[in-house]
Amino acid sequence: MARGIDFGKLPELASRLHLSFRSGHISLEGQRMVLLHTSALASLRRELVETLGMHRARGVLTRMGYASGQHDADMVRRMMPDACDNDLMSLGPQLHSLEGIVDVTPIRFEIDVAAGQFYGEFAWDNSHEAEGHLEQFGLHFDPVCWTQIGYASGYTSAVMRKPVLYREVQCRGRGDERCMIVGKLVSEWGDEVAEELRYFEPQRVADQIVELQNQVEHLRYSIDEKMESVDLVGGSPAFRETTAMIEKAASSDVTVLLLGETGVGKELFARAIHRTSRRAERDFVAVNCAAMPEELIESELFGAEKGAFTGAQQSRPGRFERAHGGTLFLDEVGELSPAAQAKLLRVLQEGEFERVGDTRTRKVNVRVIAATNVDLAEAARAGRFRADLYYRLNIFPVLIPPLRERREDIPLLVERFLDKYNARHGKRVPGLTGDALAALTRYDWPGNVRELENMIERGVIIVPSGEYIGREQLFPRMSFGAAVPPEPAADPGDAAPAGAGGLDGVVDRALEERVPLEELEERLIQAAMERCNGNLSAAARQLGISRAKLAYRLQKRRG
Repeated sequence: MARGIDFGKLPELASRLHLSFRSGHISLEGQRMVLLHTSALASLRRELVETLGMHRARGVLTRMGYASGQHDADMVRRMMPDACDNDLMSLGPQLHSLEGIVDVTPIRFEIDVAAGQFYGEFAWDNSHEAEGHLEQFGLHFDPVCWTQIGYASGYTSAVMRKPVLYREVQCRGRGDERCMIVGKLVSEWGDEVAEELRYFEPQRVADQIVELQNQVEHLRYSIDEKMESVDLVGGSPAFRETTAMIEKAASSDVTVLLLGETGVGKELFARAIHRTSRRAERDFVAVNCAAMPEELIESELFGAEKGAFTGAQQSRPGRFERAHGGTLFLDEVGELSPAAQAKLLRVLQEGEFERVGDTRTRKVNVRVIAATNVDLAEAARAGRFRADLYYRLNIFPVLIPPLRERREDIPLLVERFLDKYNARHGKRVPGLTGDALAALTRYDWPGNVRELENMIERGVIIVPSGEYIGREQLFPRMSFGAAVPPEPAADPGDAAPAGAGGLDGVVDRALEERVPLEELEERLIQAAMERCNGNLSAAARQLGISRAKLAYRLQKRRG
């Protein structure tokens, strides 16, 4: 039946809108609402487009509108349980207008829920979405009222109890005089709307990002294979002792546990083991266990079956299957969840595992090299790490010395990093000044080889081609009144004045200078992150808090 929409109920709808200034609630028929600046919504649109791309951003906004339309339709059914089809449908455009989204004018309208028939044509004026898109991006070649199309489709689909799709046939966002929409049952549109229907289907961007990361990792390991052969640089006694242990480990398939501070190059030593082993022709797969969310680590290691969890739209192998026949490097293994630790132990003992959501047992032939900068023995005693897994990993431990214990290797490492970053940045920096090299050899190196590499890259970037890197480029924030960057260590026999050193001294000074608590916390976090070269887990351990708490504080500072 064809009828126009009676907008006479708009005042009645408006009377149901309640504002409670004391509690901070705005509600419409018991449903909480929020007032937002249209400029903020326009900014959100820009950020979505720049982060996800135009098509994915359109999908997110369309699905958001669809959900809003469905919620409003449910609310209308509660308000008017005995309403006819036309009245139910009439309230949708009125709510759209009441909520400040767009001014709706009906052109042609037919609905019969029992017969499963629907057709609608509407004009939109003063569309906030078209205005916001024009403000942020200018004219577009396609219609841009994505959230509003989602709302109209969601509302009408809920009323009809069948999928209905609206299409924007005119849009101010692409230069038309006004916005116009046409709605029909999806089954009546046919194949011409196949592309538009995709915007109503959720897309798991995270899965695609993880897959791209896997491909980049694999490509990086393939391309850098030749370069890595010279990355283990050194001649000091501590270095030679470690490389001798590495050579012994490479001659067998024994599980190796690499121990050492952050930045000593554990992954480079792991790849050296792989390169000189009989598995060298197969894949080397690396996993940073601390960099993955706890809820994803199991599926990343062992794979997942289709439907194992929300968003698992297809089966995919994990890192163990990708490393079959080769080597799997588990960095920061101490960060594994208890469930992942149990599965890892089974793989090490039995050579088999199950994908997440699967009952099929899979056999795998993988050589595991693990690494950590925490005391796993202490973690096992404290119950934070499985003792049986620790004993299984600790069959062949190798301690990689910190840079301060192999200072003789610093000139060799400097030469290696100069070659690397001159090539990368298209520079010709011949070397370091004598003063700079002396400063490097006397520095304490809390960040180890990684810190040295970062310093050399910074120096290569800063100085012009043909010039030598000075101490000022390597240690830009340090005072140069002293002969070396670090302050000389105090003689243990010298007695410090009471309260002048240690934690009490820090507290006294902070209180005397009235340092705000927020600033003190920020400085501590900044210092810990710098010492650990941005490693979140290591910095959290230095601060005595969990990795999650540190991540929250960093996000709070940035936000």
